[in-house]
Amino acid sequence: MVCASSSLWSQFSRQKIDMIDIHHHLLYGLDDGATDIETSLQMAEMAVADGITHVVCTPHANSEYDFRPEENAARLERLQEKLGNRLTLGLGCDFHLSYDNIEDALANPAKYTINDKQYLLVEFPDFGIPQNISSSFYEMSVAGMVPIITHPERNLTLMQKPEKLAEWIRMGCLVQVTAGSLMGRFGKGPQRIARQLLDLHWVHVIATDAHNTTSRPPAMSEAYDFLAEEYEPEEAARLCVRNPQAIFFGEALPEQPVPEKIFEEDGSLAPKKRGLWSFFSRK
Repeated sequence: MVCASSSLWSQFSRQKIDMIDIHHHLLYGLDDGATDIETSLQMAEMAVADGITHVVCTPHANSEYDFRPEENAARLERLQEKLGNRLTLGLGCDFHLSYDNIEDALANPAKYTINDKQYLLVEFPDFGIPQNISSSFYEMSVAGMVPIITHPERNLTLMQKPEKLAEWIRMGCLVQVTAGSLMGRFGKGPQRIARQLLDLHWVHVIATDAHNTTSRPPAMSEAYDFLAEEYEPEEAARLCVRNPQAIFFGEALPEQPVPEKIFEEDGSLAPKKRGLWSFFSRK
């Protein structure tokens, strides 16, 4: 972990930081996020007060909730009208990695991606990871999609074997960690994994994964402050501003730190072996 000067960071006000949240269950009445439009508006106002300027609305696309792109777009439009220019909304989904979903996404990529561009938030099942998922990620990339693996620090399988992420990062997948995980909202296990992923430079974006105004609020500023103080302001800006901005607008990510334990010093791929589990299991 690289520590920055807290006195330097204290010169800046977090209220002046414009953050972008790419994972947020803001649309009302669609899943386990906002229950009604009043809750959506409350969550939106909380996001604005926290320093968030752009939000990608990401209703679940899984077997439990019907994924209806036209209805999603209609509810986003209604919310945007009520919010005016206080908050800019985009549209994506929380894409469950099931066989049917993957087949449909390969045939209709823009149906699920963020703002009809190339980035796709993907979510693993809580228990078990499909054996052929690497092949699916490859097929997605060929179809023009960039998978963003959401909250691996909270997935029970990846919490036990987080080194599995190495192969997918090698393939070009991105990793999103939940802001609340960094601050211990989901317990010590997810917090430890999240911070160790940061130490390895395996994280590309921080997002709220907000579901409500209480237990899962739309808050990023505390995580931003943590990153700025414990790592450096540049890291906070990369994960909370610049990378999510590129994702929101469908642009290539700026140059990223080289992930440790994935690439050798000469830039070649490191062997898929040894030692990764010992790194995560320590402490």
